[in-house]
Amino acid sequence: MIQGRIMKGIAGFYYVYIEGMGLYECKAKGIFRNRKQKPLVGDDVEVEILDEQEKEGNIIRLLPRSTELIRPAVANVDQALIIFAAAKPKPNLSLLDRFLIMMDRQSLKTIVCFNKKDETTTEELQKLLDIYAGCGCRVIGISAKDQDGTEELKEMLRGHTTTAAGPSGVGKSTLINLLVPDAGMETGAISEKIDRGKHTTRHSELFRIETDSYIFDTPGFSSLEIWEMEKEELRYSYPEFHIYEGKCRFQGCLHGKEPDCAVKRAVEEGMIHQKRYESYQSFLQELQEKEKRRYS
Repeated sequence: MIQGRIMKGIAGFYYVYIEGMGLYECKAKGIFRNRKQKPLVGDDVEVEILDEQEKEGNIIRLLPRSTELIRPAVANVDQALIIFAAAKPKPNLSLLDRFLIMMDRQSLKTIVCFNKKDETTTEELQKLLDIYAGCGCRVIGISAKDQDGTEELKEMLRGHTTTAAGPSGVGKSTLINLLVPDAGMETGAISEKIDRGKHTTRHSELFRIETDSYIFDTPGFSSLEIWEMEKEELRYSYPEFHIYEGKCRFQGCLHGKEPDCAVKRAVEEGMIHQKRYESYQSFLQELQEKEKRRYS
């Protein structure tokens, strides 16, 4: 058996990259359905070669996963790259914060990348970087168009399998094409086989940057729900709050309306960015309203 990695899955076919042999179109054996297992993009698999000329095979075994994400549904990821535009379109920071919460709850270290720095001023970009300076993630401003900052970003991706995500229009595809010059060719090869090229952007796809460095391109998103968490859990997804845990007057303080709150004091003193606290307050209210509806 030969080992490979699933780069894309669409229309019942899985496209498996085998080192030194290229990309194979594979079907998953029925045994996976019987076991209620579904191969994911990013899975390491064992493949039975059916036709070397046509590059066709069967996936006969899924190898153990180091991680499994629900959204996007991918496997063996060890970091996330959240891409937003610094301008054009103006970044939706509420959406960005929702994504940070989701990645934190999946224990995935994250890079926040503001692309299109060429479309804004140095001062405006710095304001964005300052908001997220304490969020527990690496934060970078780049211009994929001018290739400004892209080498630094590429270094952050080296040796990792990274899932890239962001809303439409932020230059995600431009950046991935810059990081992986053959990305368009790989997508084209798959599209040619299945004659569904115009639909492929709705699916996650894994690209090889270099040896041991991979990046997922995932569909753009416009909204994310955080309703699967309880209001008491929210504060743990804001790393800026961690050093103040246990320093409030009340044990289990939600850092909302309670008096003598260490987090609110830190906001007043400029130790926690006002925008991040406002984001927290908005989500806290959302979760509290959800709880009221649940028990009404």
